[in-house]
Amino acid sequence: MEPQPAFDRQVGGQDLPRQIVGLKRQLIKEASYAVAMIEQALDALLRLDRPQAKAVRKQDDVIDRQEMEIEEACLDLLLMQHPVASDFQAVLFVMRVNTQVERVGDHASSIAKCASRMVKAGLEPRWPTSLIEMAHRVPAACHKTLRAVLDEDLDAAREIIDEDDLIDDLEKSLFAETLELIRNDVQGELAGLYIFRVGRELERTADVMASICRDLIFRETGENLRHT
Repeated sequence: MEPQPAFDRQVGGQDLPRQIVGLKRQLIKEASYAVAMIEQALDALLRLDRPQAKAVRKQDDVIDRQEMEIEEACLDLLLMQHPVASDFQAVLFVMRVNTQVERVGDHASSIAKCASRMVKAGLEPRWPTSLIEMAHRVPAACHKTLRAVLDEDLDAAREIIDEDDLIDDLEKSLFAETLELIRNDVQGELAGLYIFRVGRELERTADVMASICRDLIFRETGENLRHT
């Protein structure tokens, strides 16, 4: 009896590598949408634009739907084609990143919620310097991460992981600035709570980007950086 192939690389007229490329394109599209949500939420916050904040929150449903579609496509591919080796790892990578991207949409929605509630409460705070810097650096890290995934650029991925420490330091600075705001501003107590919440959402978004980069490095090299 002749040996059977490990799996069929062509089902329905489309080979497996092409299907995996299609999954990656869907993933990048979803991630780009989520990053745009972060940027729009921050813009709504800094301009105290409640209608825009509400619009961002509605977009979270789009991310949830895309996340489910990609997950279903990955599971169908695993069940129907039984990929092995690098193809299997590529599909698992898409599934892991897909879950993480959905969290970015959640963080954007939370920032938008803070913006909306600050406007409703009539708050017009003086934005802490560290928050402004985080609002610049975190979206930049998101775009850099998407490019690293698209190009499979491990050097860029390592840089993003290293830069996550700077975001952590900025969050610590934000805590100190928030305490000062609470002490010295008549609206400081309530504004400070929302501002620090936004900082936490940004820090967690940066953590997601670093996690994606660790997964990329693990997939390409086998080097496990998940607990570094």
